[in-house]
Amino acid sequence: MAASTPSPRDTGFPAEGRCSYYVEKKKRFCRMVVAAGKRFCGEHAGAAEEENTRKRILCPLDPKHTVYEDQLAKHLKKCNSREKPKPDFFIQDINAGLKDETEIPEQLVPISSLSEEQLENLIKKLRKASEGLNSTLKDDIRSHPALLDALNDPRNGDSAIKHLKQQVDGKHRKENSVFERLQIDIQHLCLSKIPVLREGKLPVVGIGKHLCGVATDLALRCLIETYAASYEERNEEPLAKRIKNDKTETKVNTLAKEGNERNVPEKWSPVAGIVIALCCHHRCDWRHYVGKEYFRALGLGAVEFHYFQRMSSWATCGMRKTLLEAADITTERQDRQNDSSEEHDDGGCRVADDGADGLPGTLTVEEKKKIGHLCKLLIDQGRIQYLQQKGFIPALQNYIDPLVSLENVLLTALPFHSSSSQTTG
Repeated sequence: MAASTPSPRDTGFPAEGRCSYYVEKKKRFCRMVVAAGKRFCGEHAGAAEEENTRKRILCPLDPKHTVYEDQLAKHLKKCNSREKPKPDFFIQDINAGLKDETEIPEQLVPISSLSEEQLENLIKKLRKASEGLNSTLKDDIRSHPALLDALNDPRNGDSAIKHLKQQVDGKHRKENSVFERLQIDIQHLCLSKIPVLREGKLPVVGIGKHLCGVATDLALRCLIETYAASYEERNEEPLAKRIKNDKTETKVNTLAKEGNERNVPEKWSPVAGIVIALCCHHRCDWRHYVGKEYFRALGLGAVEFHYFQRMSSWATCGMRKTLLEAADITTERQDRQNDSSEEHDDGGCRVADDGADGLPGTLTVEEKKKIGHLCKLLIDQGRIQYLQQKGFIPALQNYIDPLVSLENVLLTALPFHSSSSQTTG
């Protein structure tokens, strides 16, 4: 039986064609490819005796990498960190909302620095504002057929199964579908200026998997105040629900002739639907929040919003500890759950947090969890009212078991006329 080829780690030498620089911190050789006749990659070329006369400096655009000083001008023209031309669909702060300086607090103390009386007053305001809200959401747990094989594959462990249950699988893409990836902050995205949408006058469905905190508000404004409003201003309606190529256009024309026009709603909506998995309410921001009007109607403002969004993290902190204690999960299981929760910023909460958490008074874990859920519910209720005022029928539901994800609430919305036609039809 032939012996296997020894690895660089076994021989103490770098792999062929790779950099000869030994990275002490990683206890291995650099794995970058070197130029013909060179022993070191560009990053570690200073270690080569034949090139030690050339000085390497930090890149002024990104200090995470270095460059030869005598090649700086050339490097700046092609550095990946250089400022690139903005696309047409980039409009600075188009989805940011109005910035009212008089409402944004200058410097607020952390919750742990509040007096017991201040904290009690905040909680009283929260409970009063939440009166009448339905805190028990219905469960609507679904799974796409494209995931069944992966979910039933015994080779996938618990962590993989949890991830699969939350993700939208891309394997069911249709042959004639068109996909385009845009690398842009939602805050600056103008959907009506994206060529494929502008030229086709296409209705959109907004789908977001765990749009952390403020990103949910930016996305809602991007869809409703930017995209939908652009059609209303021009008094236009989308032409079709999908991109048509030669084959699909022929098929659509044939169906129309057969009298299937009834499948097409009489009235179109630029935004055909919204589905967003919510999370990280403690990362919300008053300036960008779409539910300001709702808060103001309740006698609340930027200060209360700030503390409510911070206290919202108590919902997942308390739940995490309660689940671990109730199930008496082993250390290995705890590690897996911690790994899966790293997908979201938990606001600094950890399993080891005790009930007090450095807070005034003596709040138990269960009390903190209930308060955290009320904070999340109130923030989401502002989004619900916003969608209602914009002509949508919104809803909140639990889309996954909390054992799979602690952030398990889904926000959905359909345009009013679309929902009515589906209900009556």
